[in-house]
Amino acid sequence: MREDVEALDISDVTANWVNAQILERQIEERIKALADLSDTPLFFGRLDYLHAPGADQAEGAEGERFYIGRRHVHDADGDPMVIDWRAPVSQPFYRASKKDPMDVGLRRRFGYTGGELTAYEDEHLSDPAEAARTSRLLQQEIERPRVGPMRDIVATIQPEQDEIVRSGLGGSVCVQGGPGTGKTAVGLHRVAYLLYAHRERLARTGTLVIGPNRSFLHYIEQVLPALGELTVRQATVDDLVAHVEVRGTDEAAAAVVKGDARMAEVLRRAVYSHVTMPTEPVVVVRGSRRWRVPAYELEEIVRELLDRDIRYGAAREALPQRIAHAVLVQMERAGEAPDDRVQDAVARNSAVKAAVKTVWPAVDPAKLVLRLLADADFLAAHADGILSEDEQKTILWAKPARSVKSAKWSAADAVLIDEAADLVERTHSLGHVVLDEAQDLSPMQYRAVGRRCTTGSATVLGDLAQGTTPWATRSWQEALTHLGKADAVIEELTAGFRVPTDVITYASRLLPHIAPGLTPVASIRENPGFFEVRAVSGTGDVVAACEESLRNEGSIGLIAADARIPALAEALTEAGIPFLAPGEETTLETRLTLVPASLAKGLEYDYVVLDEPRAVVDGEPDERTGLRRLYVALTRAVSGLTVTHATDLPPQLTQDPEQDPE
Repeated sequence: MREDVEALDISDVTANWVNAQILERQIEERIKALADLSDTPLFFGRLDYLHAPGADQAEGAEGERFYIGRRHVHDADGDPMVIDWRAPVSQPFYRASKKDPMDVGLRRRFGYTGGELTAYEDEHLSDPAEAARTSRLLQQEIERPRVGPMRDIVATIQPEQDEIVRSGLGGSVCVQGGPGTGKTAVGLHRVAYLLYAHRERLARTGTLVIGPNRSFLHYIEQVLPALGELTVRQATVDDLVAHVEVRGTDEAAAAVVKGDARMAEVLRRAVYSHVTMPTEPVVVVRGSRRWRVPAYELEEIVRELLDRDIRYGAAREALPQRIAHAVLVQMERAGEAPDDRVQDAVARNSAVKAAVKTVWPAVDPAKLVLRLLADADFLAAHADGILSEDEQKTILWAKPARSVKSAKWSAADAVLIDEAADLVERTHSLGHVVLDEAQDLSPMQYRAVGRRCTTGSATVLGDLAQGTTPWATRSWQEALTHLGKADAVIEELTAGFRVPTDVITYASRLLPHIAPGLTPVASIRENPGFFEVRAVSGTGDVVAACEESLRNEGSIGLIAADARIPALAEALTEAGIPFLAPGEETTLETRLTLVPASLAKGLEYDYVVLDEPRAVVDGEPDERTGLRRLYVALTRAVSGLTVTHATDLPPQLTQDPEQDPE
């Protein structure tokens, strides 16, 4: 297929050089999408239908056989050899069961090692004599060691995951999923499915995957290209709102207030406070005639624009045209016959421009936020009845900056500027947005993301128990309201495919303290995994635990409180153990990653050594946030977890899980 594309001759099919350039670019993208992946097989399953799909079964139409894979593959004659996993005919591979065989006689799963076919397994779904059983190949694929970046899960998608993946483009979906339930993979595969089912529409409107940090995005960045999808943009929320350079940080209390949804109304008031009612008429001179628009008529025009509740900038652009129209009405009454060119000329008249500048001046979003945070009186005027005096003092800068460039903006400030920018000029909307690790976003950050999909849909992924910011999401319904998708369907994934049983059981002791009411994850892995809590005397013992883990196959993560990272890095270096930073790809020579607890979210390792749980908790502004951070760190392991501690463990970990936390 790739050779056919490479052999295309477009010299006689393009009308001009522009068309030729566009076509060449499309061919290049097609060739990239058809690249070989040496360790990724083209097919992983087979379906033998009892009858031809779509045929009348009563007529006894013979069945058909389909190989299911990551891509559609056809032969030299164009006949299909492998069916794309996203095609409707492939759906029974994920949904069919002994109870509902979906007209499938046989489902075959293929097993691979390093790209080589090494096994296969058959299920005769329509044979009543064969009992239902757990797929060994499926279990082996789920438990396969994790080395390198995240990979696709097309061979292991479960029925409840497939239902979310294949949900329509028109509706938004929120997926609550505990550690290891595959919510990130579900979100990425949903993007791939939507691009397959609605390619032309999404090619026009665009798709975006939003992750919590660069390390996370680097970890997931190969999943969609492996499925042949190269056009999906990836970004963090900070990337979206990068109107200014972020060089400062906020105290937790200030960040909470700045992230509160009430700030949107404060900003709206501040923006529209620049509009002043006209007190003088506008006099337009054209030739020997003078046309006068009285102040009361100008005020009516301004009030009408305000009542329409359109963007500040759009109204400002409309105002000179409205004034010009009032002048044209007078011209017509005087017997003249002005046309659109006359109206445009009047709108550009110096007197009209001066009036607009006075009545509806331009607003710079960054300068507006700068004034709000630096000028106590200006903030008080627009936060009256919204923020308390203490809240206003909390967000005011102790030392006001002189200019936008010299200000030490924080991440929360950048979000405020983005809100103000949207009040002035509407933000461009995409066709679909995937928001991962959403539980850590503030209401204002949700609004920033929601602006990017006002005319599109969203897939929101997260776990309320893993919220590790003081402003973490309290409920998905509240978050979806801030996002502008209050009608989104909320789904919950509770089957754990990644975290071993013993590990998730231990971590779930924290759930009553951090997210009461959430259903604990139930691991479906047959291998209980390695788990040990070990008292140590210093960093030397922690390094020894890492050395023990390195004797196993796969990736190793040493997770610790951020403040302890330098000491552990020094200890590893002295022991001659090479290590990586989060997001860097593991190799055969270097399989250990040193992970600050603040960056652990979303990552996974075959074996994890968790250093000093108490330090992880104490490193956060409050205990609940600290316990949530600890829950995240405890649930990064795929095969085994060693918890090392020189100080006492948090009491919540030693408490009987059946005991009431109160």
